[in-house]
This record gives sequence, C-alpha cells and structure tokens, in this order.
Amino acid sequence: MLAIMPAARSERRAWLTWSIPALLFLIAFFHRLAPGVMAKDLMQTFDATAATIGLLSATYFYSYAALMVPAGVFIDAWGVRAVVAVGGVVMGVGTLAMAWAGAAPMLFAGRFAVGLGATVTFIGALKVAALWFPAARFGFLSAVTATVGIVGALVATAPLAALVAAAGWRGALAIFGAVTLVGAGACAVFVRDPPEVGAAPARGPGLRAILRGMLRVLRNPHTWPPFLAFFFLYAAMGNLQIWTVPYLRDVHGLGLTEAALYATAASTALLGSAPLTGWLSDRVLRRRKAPYALLNGALFAVCAVFVLTLGRLPLWAVYATLFGMGAVNGQFVLTWPIAREVNPPHVAGVAVAVVNFGGFLGAALTQGPVGFVLDARWAGALSGGARVYPVDAYQATFAVCAVFVLASTAASLFMRETRGRNIHDGHDEHDGHDGHDEHAPVPGRFFSPLGPR
Repeated sequence: MLAIMPAARSERRAWLTWSIPALLFLIAFFHRLAPGVMAKDLMQTFDATAATIGLLSATYFYSYAALMVPAGVFIDAWGVRAVVAVGGVVMGVGTLAMAWAGAAPMLFAGRFAVGLGATVTFIGALKVAALWFPAARFGFLSAVTATVGIVGALVATAPLAALVAAAGWRGALAIFGAVTLVGAGACAVFVRDPPEVGAAPARGPGLRAILRGMLRVLRNPHTWPPFLAFFFLYAAMGNLQIWTVPYLRDVHGLGLTEAALYATAASTALLGSAPLTGWLSDRVLRRRKAPYALLNGALFAVCAVFVLTLGRLPLWAVYATLFGMGAVNGQFVLTWPIAREVNPPHVAGVAVAVVNFGGFLGAALTQGPVGFVLDARWAGALSGGARVYPVDAYQATFAVCAVFVLASTAASLFMRETRGRNIHDGHDEHDGHDGHDEHAPVPGRFFSPLGPR
C-alpha cells in the first residue's frame, strides 16, 4: 500500500496538470462556434450584416492560423506553464474586450486576441500528456483532448444560449472571460514539469530547421490532397455551424435556447463518430483514403438532402439530419495521420502543421464571403434591429457548404492510401547524410500542432 500511494498521487497530479490546459482548450474551441449563437444579438447591437458576422468569426482563424507553428516552438522553448498561462490571459482579455466593445473595431480586435491566445492550448495539453504520462497512453490522451474540444463545441450551443438569455451576450462573454483568466492563473500556479524531469527541456528546432522541413513537405505532391480536403471540409462545417442557429430562428421561429438545443445534434454525434472513425481506420479497416472518401461522400449526400428539404421538414427531421452530418463527419480525424504517413518521418510534425493550416485557412477565407451570399438574398425584413433572412437565402448559403464538401470529396480521391504506415519512398529523405536527423521528433517535443485544434 505504501508503495502504491506515491504512484496514485503522481497519477492524480498528472491529471490535474493536464486538465488545466485542457480546460483552456475547451474554452478556445467554444469560441469557434459562439458567434453563431450570438449572431442576432450582435446584428442588433452593431447594426451588422451576415457578412460582418462571418468576417468576425473568421478573425479568430486568421490569428490562430498565423501562430499555429510558432506556438509549438514557444512551448518547447519556454514550457507549458508560461506559454499557456500567457495564452489564457490573452484569450481572456480578448473575450472581455468583446464583452465591453462599444464599436465594431473593438469587437474585432477582441476576437483576434481570442484566436491568438487559443492557439497554444491544444499543443499545451498534448505536451503535458507527453511529459506526465507513459508513452503508451499518449494516443489515448490525444483522443481525450480532442474530445474535450467537441465538448467545447457543445457548450457553445444550448448552454451558451441559456447564458445569453439570462445575462445577455455581453454578460455571457464577460463570464467566459473571467473563467478564462482564472484558468490562466491556475496554469501559472499548478502546472509544473513532472517530478522525474530534472534536466532542462530539450531545445526545440530552430527556424532554419522548420523552414527546411516546411519546404520538403510543400514540395511533396502527396501533401496537397489532404490539405485541400481539409480546407474545403472545415470551410463547409465552419459555415454550417455559424448559420444553423440563425436559420432555426428565422425559418422555424424558434427561440434562441431552443434553436441552440437543436444545433447540438451534429456535435453530439461527433462525440462518438470521431474516435470511432479513428479506431476503425487503425484497427479494423487499416485504410485511410477509402474511409475518408466514403464518409466525405456520405456527408455530401446528407448535406444535399438538408439543402433540398430546407424549411419543409419537421423539426425532429431537421435534428436527425444535423445528427446525420455529425455521424458521418468523423473522417476529419484521418487528415493528420495521412499527412504524417506520406512525408518523411522526421518532418511529420511540420507535415501535420501544414495540413492543419489548410483547415483554418478554409474557415478564414470563406466565412466572410458566405455571409455575403446570405446578405445578397435578404428581402429587407427586420426583427428587433436584426436582419431576418428568408429560407431561400439559407438554402443558397448551405448549398455553398455542400459544394465545399463535394470539393473535399474530390480532393480525397487523389490521396495516397497509406494503410496506416509511412509510405514515403525515401529517395530524398536523408539528403545525403547518414539517416540520423538531429531535428527528428523526440518524446515531449511539440514544435507544431498535432490536430485540428
């Protein structure tokens, strides 16, 4: 018993240390969907259009994408405690700036800061998982961390709507800003290196090494199909998530809380479909390309049904359709294994970062223009100062999303099938040296993001 107690305390300390950056990651993921629930309130307050709301949502992804690779370098150089705590402060201050914004520029500046601070949270949680837990459990911890993000997406639906109804959109953001600052403080106080790590952390790779790896990945033609597939897939789902709640309010006449409750359908299904897809690909099918393409095709079919029946289905069928989207949307988890497996092992981290960047770029570049599609079909109706869009406006908007999914499906057909192993041919892998690469990934080193987070 005496021998077991220290191990039990170490286990509890490991979970506590992981839970703090994981909580901040949950909040970071929450912010991705929050504009959809608050869209009508923001339109009323700032006399905004759909295009403005789309650009506001995209601002998060601009800053997130810009800091994606540097965030991992910062964590390697200065550690999880300092970097994630600072990131939490930036995210919390940005949230409060949005809550107190009196004009659109402050609102956008706050949103940009939120994305900037959010960038380090997922990588920080994975770094803790690598340092505090046995290596054999890292895959499990990665999946759990990703699931925390999906929970954040759920928080940004019905729970956020209930909070907005009780405290207003400013009050809701102020509460989340305060919670974020508390989480940042907890990170500074409680997050430490594990007891057995006494030496200084391994030096992260330099800028030249990262650029060299980036060029190698970019020159590889097999990098681009997963990049483009994720670009269009994330563009589609990001825009769908923004406008689902406003659609349910405008077309079906639901209140904010009820509309947000229906909007939980896709994220609820994704809680099961994402890890199941990864498990089936790894352990049962031992395929990457085939399940990716098939699920993408199924997602397009569900999106097409949603568009063609928009406004005519009863609410239970709308919920079932949205749930169906989440049920067949687990293919996104295969994007990063494919990127790793078609590139040399020693640039795997950079390969994942490049492909991951594709998804955020897709969201950043399309959310404003898709908002313009909605505005172009506005018939002039207003409710409480906010625009009310007709069903044909939403039909055109969601049709664009369906086209994005179709484009993602087409890109997935050009992927290399890896069968779960690295299939790089190795002709230029070592560039004339002995095969040992001083910048090869080492345990605990995360100089680039390892997932869609």
